[in-house]
Amino acid sequence: MTTPTRHSAAAELIADFVSTGAGLADRADLARFLREHRLATEGAIPITLADLDEAIALRDGIRAVLERRAEPDHEAIARGQKVLDGLRVTVRLQASREAPVPLTPAVVDEVRRGLARIAGAWAVVLSTGEWRHMRL
Repeated sequence: MTTPTRHSAAAELIADFVSTGAGLADRADLARFLREHRLATEGAIPITLADLDEAIALRDGIRAVLERRAEPDHEAIARGQKVLDGLRVTVRLQASREAPVPLTPAVVDEVRRGLARIAGAWAVVLSTGEWRHMRL
């Protein structure tokens, strides 16, 4: 008998993000995801088509890494990396209940701040090796 393993909050966020699939088809879907996961405030979120494209590229890149195929989707990974390269994050000296991930957004734009929080969660999942145990 195996003991069920509970994923960290960071891994759960990543799992939810990569499993959006067709559920991330338009700007309203992205706003809903960001609100449901407390990555954005409840107010109106001005989301551009470029924001949506970045979110999808990031999701697809992370998914390509998690799928662990013999021949990974290098294009999806490169597009996702480009999004990560454009996000500004800062390292916190101490984690807190409000900011449990040591990498936190250093941007003011609501959507990019949400994507930066996803990037922080991905950094935690990578650094702990938890990504190896995640299933899509």
